[in-house]
Amino acid sequence: MSSSSGAQSPFSAGHRRALDWLNSGPKRLLIGGEWVDAVSGRRFTTSDPATEQILAEVAEADSADIDRAVIAARKAFESSTWSGISPHTRARYLLRIADTIEQHAEELAVLETLDMGSPVAASLGRVGAAADLFRYYAGWVTKIHGTTSPTDDSRFIYMLREPMGVCALINAWNVPIVMAASKLGPALACGNTAILKPAEQAPLSTVRLAELIHELGLPPGVVNVVPGFGATAGAAMSAHPDIDKIAFTGSTGVGKQILQASAGNMKKVTLELGGKSPNIIFPDADLDRAVDAAVIAFCRNSGQICSAGTRLFVHESLHDEIAQRISAIASQYRIGSPLRQDTQMGPLVSQRQMERVLSYVDSGKSDGARLNTGGQRVGDVGYFVQPTVFSNVSNDMRIAQEEIFGPVLSIIPFRDEEDAVLKGNDTLYGLAAAVWTRDIGRAHRIARALKSGRVWINTYAETDAVMSIGGYKQSGYGREMGAESIEAYTQTKSVLMRL
Repeated sequence: MSSSSGAQSPFSAGHRRALDWLNSGPKRLLIGGEWVDAVSGRRFTTSDPATEQILAEVAEADSADIDRAVIAARKAFESSTWSGISPHTRARYLLRIADTIEQHAEELAVLETLDMGSPVAASLGRVGAAADLFRYYAGWVTKIHGTTSPTDDSRFIYMLREPMGVCALINAWNVPIVMAASKLGPALACGNTAILKPAEQAPLSTVRLAELIHELGLPPGVVNVVPGFGATAGAAMSAHPDIDKIAFTGSTGVGKQILQASAGNMKKVTLELGGKSPNIIFPDADLDRAVDAAVIAFCRNSGQICSAGTRLFVHESLHDEIAQRISAIASQYRIGSPLRQDTQMGPLVSQRQMERVLSYVDSGKSDGARLNTGGQRVGDVGYFVQPTVFSNVSNDMRIAQEEIFGPVLSIIPFRDEEDAVLKGNDTLYGLAAAVWTRDIGRAHRIARALKSGRVWINTYAETDAVMSIGGYKQSGYGREMGAESIEAYTQTKSVLMRL
């Protein structure tokens, strides 16, 4: 059913394997170590956003399938076939997953590119990051320690750190393979069992990853994968009375619904939600580096990144110059088939998303912002939108306050440090931020003052498995990645023994 066999790809062997897999038949659910159809028999289609043609049919999980997956995951957890094995053995499983991802890197990258539109070079980098995440968490398995507490010699007091239990993992569609790894990695490392729901807009790389994990022989029920829609499968996971932990990446609105639904059995919750990240350039910055990074910050993945630098704060003395330079670079971006190695920006994930982004362009124009470049759909096939730069934006405009999730930049002037921080923090969100300056004192003052889970200094969007991500304010609840994710997937038990 694949549509892109004639497109140019730098990975001919991996591309062929991806197409063969797409053409091998409908994709099923992984529940209890078996590949099964949905109880309802329903399937949904997933399409190539660059060509608008159908890629595959996928089994559509709903509440009945979630029930089956929870039973399988609970059985696997309570039997201790995973949480009770040697930590060294569990670490080796995670290392084998990392090795397998690398062995199938080209295939997974092409699947992700076909399904959600990111340029294939970027997809390959993300597949590598997914392998790194599993390898990082493999190192944690043997280092999840308890503690002993001081007391008198008639007692022994100690603390155990134990897995949560059955974990529901619900992901967004914008970087599927990385999000699968960032949730599965720590959940499995800590001894939990997992039920993973990829987003219906782009489930394919996650389903293929599940096949590869399944082939490694993990105990049945440890990893379950249930593609489906948020309103049915996702809602059933959020409210299920026998799920112990839920981790979600997606919009703030849906995150609030999940938090409310989780109250039924007091699930532990991690939410990585939206953002409207400030990227602040001072006059003493390395302007060449800052300008180049600013374009990438709002154009990478076609702007479909929760930590995208979509609010660019520029000192008022530089506003017009920076706006002109950024617009010149963005207007020359190579937009086209994401399977071409020289493509810089592919399509948005869907027609709905494209229409949403273009509606914000109309809003920016009607609110009086200056449209410097872009703002149009590219071609009439595929969901391509030009990089769009607005300048002279007021921080209270919709394009400056609401998450667009597309390649739309708002350039906002500021007067001084205090003004930059005030405007940077004037948002419902607090996921990421950046500051560009050669003044070391200023850099650290601004980093401390910004209400954000991540702050970059003289760079943007660099990351590492050791670096946690999560939000202040309405950008989230809890943290993922880094050492903090181990805390997110474990709970502690205090024990007192009378000697």
